[in-house]
Amino acid sequence: MIIDGKAMAEEVEEEAKERVERLSARGITPGLATILVGENPASQMYIRLKHAACQRVGIRSENIFLPADSCQADLLKAIDELNSRDDVHGILLQLPLPPGLDPKEAMTAIAPEKDVDGFHPANMGSLLLGSERLVPCTPKGIIYALERLGIDLEGKEAVIVGHSNVVGKPLAAMMLNRNATVQVCHVFTKDLASHTRRGEVLVVAAGVPGLVKAEMVRKGAIVFDVGINRVDGKTVGDVDYEAVKDVAGAITPVPGGVGPLTVSMVLSQTLNAAEGEARGA
Repeated sequence: MIIDGKAMAEEVEEEAKERVERLSARGITPGLATILVGENPASQMYIRLKHAACQRVGIRSENIFLPADSCQADLLKAIDELNSRDDVHGILLQLPLPPGLDPKEAMTAIAPEKDVDGFHPANMGSLLLGSERLVPCTPKGIIYALERLGIDLEGKEAVIVGHSNVVGKPLAAMMLNRNATVQVCHVFTKDLASHTRRGEVLVVAAGVPGLVKAEMVRKGAIVFDVGINRVDGKTVGDVDYEAVKDVAGAITPVPGGVGPLTVSMVLSQTLNAAEGEARGA
């Protein structure tokens, strides 16, 4: 089975439209502000996708652009101004930042209740304690897809390849919150295949094109390919898709799998933040 992330994202957008209408009825227009530093082409594309999605569902959005030679103080000032604005419910800092800027300090400067990326230490800490109000968007999208597929993680063997703060670590916590048995592999893992073959749910987020081959996948596994790589002018994932799809029970394509889910979760998180403010959270 091919996991159609685009179709699932469209479902999230339909739900988002209804949530926007309910907030509008209370006089609240949900707002998302993105911050883009420099002119990285990939970052510019991701920003466009997020703003287009906001426009489709009725979320007001704006982008704060800072030149690549901006200093840390400039970035922190922009974040502080957005923190203070009542019409901005969500703030998203597009990564990576240009050299010389500290992303950890910048992410920590974002008000936790507006941190739609879920990277603030307070939100990460809440995640580890089992509270998932604002969490990283890619892991949230993967969990959403599993729920839509009717897959209960309790007791399942889950294997994650990649231990980044963006995907691997927070996804491991979310899976543990659902009582999965979780293994997290990384560049220092010995005999990677011996681990990946155990995964009933396998998530690959290593940034290595075609890393996971068919013989490394358990028959019938649910495979999420988070990788986005450019090879010979084509966008490919971290999984050898053509070979693995004949072994897996379900698999996400690249593109059209995890990517659209991630963007749709930005909308969901922005609305979570707006609804939290409406409740006085």
